[in-house]
Amino acid sequence: MDNSFQRDQLDNQILSALMEDARTPFAELAKRFSVSAGTIHVRVEKMKQAGIITGAQITVNPKALGYDVCCFIGINLKSAGDYPSAIAKLNALDEVVEAYYTTGNYSVFVKVMCQSIDGLQHVLINRIQSIDEIQSTETLISLQNPIVRAVKP
Repeated sequence: MDNSFQRDQLDNQILSALMEDARTPFAELAKRFSVSAGTIHVRVEKMKQAGIITGAQITVNPKALGYDVCCFIGINLKSAGDYPSAIAKLNALDEVVEAYYTTGNYSVFVKVMCQSIDGLQHVLINRIQSIDEIQSTETLISLQNPIVRAVKP
């Protein structure tokens, strides 16, 4: 990873365009930004080497796949030393889609996606709360997700 890389306006424009549609051909970006396709390629490669671009992925609609319940679970660990083991166990659960090591009321905050409230209850009681390193949990069910966006370059 190149930490000395300095983005400029063209890099930010390329990032914005690729974040909107990662499949945009470099030739199309070159026309849009009045540069050569080679320039776009070089800029993208430099941003990859700098760790700014880490990949491209398809975004799916969880509801269309049957995942109707989104919740956030605040987790208190028994001790700070339990963090690596607890994270490894949480990582093994497909329903845990994000995890954050946090300050404040919780040691770890996770986002969980389930197909139903019954499914959430099963995951919570039989999978998450049964992890030895976890002292307690608090679950917040999401009613809607009105804002979803990536950071702006």
